[in-house]
Amino acid sequence: MQFFRCEVLDFLRDLRANNTKKWFLEHKEAYESLILAPSKRFVEEMGEELQVLVPQIRAIPKVNGSLFRIYRDTRLSKDKTPMKSRIGIIFWRGSGKRLQSSSFYLHFSPDEMLVACGIRGFSRDSLEGYREYIRDEKHAEKLEEIIQSLKAKGFHFPDPAYKRLPRGFDKAYPFAHLSRYAAMYAYKKFDPETICSDRLNEMLFDIWQDALPLFEWIYDMSLTCEIRDPDGKSLRL
Repeated sequence: MQFFRCEVLDFLRDLRANNTKKWFLEHKEAYESLILAPSKRFVEEMGEELQVLVPQIRAIPKVNGSLFRIYRDTRLSKDKTPMKSRIGIIFWRGSGKRLQSSSFYLHFSPDEMLVACGIRGFSRDSLEGYREYIRDEKHAEKLEEIIQSLKAKGFHFPDPAYKRLPRGFDKAYPFAHLSRYAAMYAYKKFDPETICSDRLNEMLFDIWQDALPLFEWIYDMSLTCEIRDPDGKSLRL
């Protein structure tokens, strides 16, 4: 089933070249027909299929649910253009914030389509929880096995963010290198036209099924970590 027409990439190229609220409002109908409506249909369909892998998967076909806002929060971004030319979609498990939960994620732009599984950036609290979790050698060993298995299947991982080991990790610990990550996710990249495939959901299902051990490892980690929001309220990843 084809969800996205390839004209969506032309729209995103035009948006990148005319990145103003005025231009966007003049072309909002195209945004709604090429991006918003098919994204909602995709989330509904893909969410049902992902229940086979994760019965508790959260697939919410609306903006600020599984769909990301096209408006950029320029307060927190170095890029001050008002709109994003990259469209993101996420499915996650847990009652915490979607970006700090074990998730299946994809984004597409005129440059690429990226498909990922995991957490694409630890918050301060979730980083502390991750480091505490991998102090247990059996948890760290399992993660290392998953990483190597997924790399053998063509997945990539982010580079370690830290050159030095954080406090509390000794270089003699066989899995100390895992503590240098600031995120933990596996991903594959594809040509942007892949988003237009009529086999998109089948391809994504296969990728996310392969990545399921990482999804489950991160979710299990979240159950042992008490994470707090900026107001001090206890959350689960």
